[in-house]
Amino acid sequence: MGMREILEFVKIEHTLFSLPFVFIGAWVAGDPTTIQLVWILVAAIGARGLAMALNRIIDRDIDSMNPRTSERHLASGAMSLNTAWTLCAVFLAMLLIGAWQLNTVALAMSWLPVLFFVIYPYTKRITWACHLWLGLCLGLAPAGAWLGIVGSDLGWAAITEYHWYPAIFWISLGVMFWIAAFDLNYALMDVDSDRQQGIQSFPARFGEHHTLRTSVQFSLLWFACFAIADPIDGITFLGAALLMSLINIGVILRQKSIADFQKTFFYTSVVTGWVLLGGLMVA
Repeated sequence: MGMREILEFVKIEHTLFSLPFVFIGAWVAGDPTTIQLVWILVAAIGARGLAMALNRIIDRDIDSMNPRTSERHLASGAMSLNTAWTLCAVFLAMLLIGAWQLNTVALAMSWLPVLFFVIYPYTKRITWACHLWLGLCLGLAPAGAWLGIVGSDLGWAAITEYHWYPAIFWISLGVMFWIAAFDLNYALMDVDSDRQQGIQSFPARFGEHHTLRTSVQFSLLWFACFAIADPIDGITFLGAALLMSLINIGVILRQKSIADFQKTFFYTSVVTGWVLLGGLMVA
């Protein structure tokens, strides 16, 4: 299996969701060095790849019965389960090596995102809150990057003495609501299949109207979280958050009139994180 197939397997383009918030976490920590950013990037790519690979492995039977996902690598048989587990090992190694090169606290805490990644695929089988759990998985990205920087100087005090509050706490919570808002609408594509298979997605449980309303509410909540966090106490980050919140809400409300809503909302969501990073860096 070539590199192209591996990148398709882990949907490398979805890494664009978490990367800006990884860098935001590092920026909030203060003056990261180039080598620290490199190791944070290695750990972030490893975490993202591991999360997706685990999701594909655990969901392979569900994917095979969904017309939209039946051609995925494991569901279609294009990739063996052994290969998928090997990729998991490689991505886990990237996460651990990256964390190890940053500081011992980051390495010691690397079990936490792995646990969250393993649990996520099972949440969709029991509760509509699976979208929030997915958001929480990505919400660990800025917290992990932040710890990768400050853990070198503060050690365990970075956690035990609550140095992560308020900025990193509210940023991570904002990421949770932001990803949940996106995932609610993403799940609209699988409503019929989810109902047939007993998947407890929000759209399958509550319908399209409530999905739209709740995703708008989540968009307002993630703006509120970023506004509370405002790590630079300035207008640029707050303005960037307000602008992208309004744009996201506008796209959600106009989904019926947008020719390819899912593609448009995907790119809007990707741009959101990078605009927020820009708003933080130009201050």
